[in-house]
Amino acid sequence: MKGPGLFLAQFAGDAAPFNSLEAIADWAADLGYKGLQIPTFDGRLFDLDQAAASKGYCDDIKGMLADKDLAVTELSTHLQGQLVAVHPAFNEAFDAFAPEAVHGNPDARTEWAVDQMKKAAVASRHFGLDASVSFPGALAWPYVYPWPQRPAGLIDTAFEELAKRWKPILDIYDEHGVDVCYEIHPGEDVFDGATFEMFLDALNGHARCCINYDPSHFVLQQLDYLAFIDIYHERIKAFHVKDAEFNPDGRQGVYSGYQPWVQRAGRFRSLGDGQVDFAGIFSKLAAYDYDSWAVLEWECALKHPEDGAAEGAPFIADHIIRVTEHAFDDFAGGGTDAAKNRRMLGLS
Repeated sequence: MKGPGLFLAQFAGDAAPFNSLEAIADWAADLGYKGLQIPTFDGRLFDLDQAAASKGYCDDIKGMLADKDLAVTELSTHLQGQLVAVHPAFNEAFDAFAPEAVHGNPDARTEWAVDQMKKAAVASRHFGLDASVSFPGALAWPYVYPWPQRPAGLIDTAFEELAKRWKPILDIYDEHGVDVCYEIHPGEDVFDGATFEMFLDALNGHARCCINYDPSHFVLQQLDYLAFIDIYHERIKAFHVKDAEFNPDGRQGVYSGYQPWVQRAGRFRSLGDGQVDFAGIFSKLAAYDYDSWAVLEWECALKHPEDGAAEGAPFIADHIIRVTEHAFDDFAGGGTDAAKNRRMLGLS
């Protein structure tokens, strides 16, 4: 496993050192990070159009980061992926994620988002990356709770349409040798293991449909995030290291009563401040030979982001397991002697 990495989306800003890729890279390197996950939707840090058009642009970024002992972990298209599929109830809210020229025009917004996703496939290959991270979007989310009763076929139709939109995009990623690692997340149609399977089935098991594993979203749903790794480890190609806690009481539970983040029963926390069993997660991923990046995604209802980032690098570094090349009991002698084995079993 590689790391620690840092997702830059929550740190980008208009003031130095957060307003340019080179400056934020210096800051991250000083904190001990070894990789940066770059949000392709933030023009202060990255120009996706240029990255897709020019390998030289990507090589320049790689070289600049290498001089600081940093690498690109993945390109993030979370916001563009979200806009590949939007239920009309969220049109106005999600317009904020798209250029003003397509506001109020859902078809044009979707076309823009699909084009962005395709450009990110090319840019990822220019960087020599094998994975990217994104959201799948949502058409069925308003119907997540089965009241009023859902008409027969409603959810099937939603997933068929979701797959129809993503299949051509995934084919392009396949042509460039890049996985799309969907962050399984409430607000997306793919929000748990069951819905991931529905999406994968609708895509006929597309090889590039993969997972960005983030346990924080599973804590808030009360899903067994360790068992999730056992079930889906072959599809886990990216990892957001993010903490969370769930403290239900007599007033609220999983849905958290429309309360602001600081007052919710389920809320995100800085690494080490929540309830996620990271020792168990890193052990599971090591056992399954996960060999990609461990990337901090910082979100916390309480702690300052700069403090969370400073604490995150050593936290991840301390949890990465250097997998042994030898069994601990190799000293006992592991050579195979068929005749000896038969004698020990009384079969000679």
